[in-house]
Amino acid sequence: MKIYSKDKYIFSKGLDDYFSGVYKSYKFTLQFFKEVFKRPFHHRELVNQSFEVGLKSLALISLTGFIVGIVFTKQSRPSLEEFGAASWLPSLIGIALVKAMGPLVTGLICAGKIGSSIGAELGSMRVTEQIDAMEVSAINPFKYLVVTRILATSIMIPVLTLYCTCVGLYGSYLNVHSVETSSIVAYYQNAFSTIRFLDIFVSVIKSVVFGFTIGVVGCYKGFNASQGTRGVGKAANQAVVLSMFLIFVEEYVIVQVSNWIQYF
Repeated sequence: MKIYSKDKYIFSKGLDDYFSGVYKSYKFTLQFFKEVFKRPFHHRELVNQSFEVGLKSLALISLTGFIVGIVFTKQSRPSLEEFGAASWLPSLIGIALVKAMGPLVTGLICAGKIGSSIGAELGSMRVTEQIDAMEVSAINPFKYLVVTRILATSIMIPVLTLYCTCVGLYGSYLNVHSVETSSIVAYYQNAFSTIRFLDIFVSVIKSVVFGFTIGVVGCYKGFNASQGTRGVGKAANQAVVLSMFLIFVEEYVIVQVSNWIQYF
């Protein structure tokens, strides 16, 4: 009987902690929308964070996008050749990269690299009381630290997605060229022949949503870190795991909504 009561207490406490976390994250996100339009605007910090998010991720995004383009092309060719549709390979790769692979791969890579970085950085500032010192110095730490980072991820991840898609298409072209010796102009014409404006628009929306999610989750976990250095590692790990999970959920929801729009 005591064991049952103890298990019931643990379950109840876990449920309370879950809903409490959901409510705190909701308030955290709502505070971002309140602070983003208020003065002062920290333009210099926004540029610095955009540099950290964008330029310092180019090497990893370049390598990942290039490999994705080559591997996806090599895997798709045998199946298309069985049906005598090898000429459709550029269109298939274009649709896959623009509509799905480009935003998703970029979002997951950035969730691992940028989400963990933001969570660890803000978590370290929290446990070393640097954020408290900013509050004492009449500086709004939420405005300076959180708003600038969320804006930077929301702005730069769509740019990185476009770059990843272009690099992936070039990697795919090199694979096609090594087999068929086709021109790059003909390849890109075929790749974009079946892509519509709505596909590009949905891809951009996905990237913005993914970037916003990475920024909010990373900042929330780091800003509310505790338990010293152990809490910093925990915040970074939770930022990565939760960001990736939410990206998959958002991918599914956005695809369903876009398909519904196309149907009507």
